[in-house]
Amino acid sequence: MNYDIPRDPAMLLSFVNMKLRDFYPSLEALCDDLDIDADDLKERLAAIDYHYDAEQNKFV
Repeated sequence: MNYDIPRDPAMLLSFVNMKLRDFYPSLEALCDDLDIDADDLKERLAAIDYHYDAEQNKFV
């Protein structure tokens, strides 16, 4: 990942959901803008049982 994002899964969840809520209309837009691999991000958050919900535009 090229963008400096939190490594701790709980902090990562908070960071990503805040960015999605305040700045991005989709996970794809966030990942494209921040040069983050979407599959890696989904995998890291799935490890703590959070999955992206496109309708809500957040990890739940």
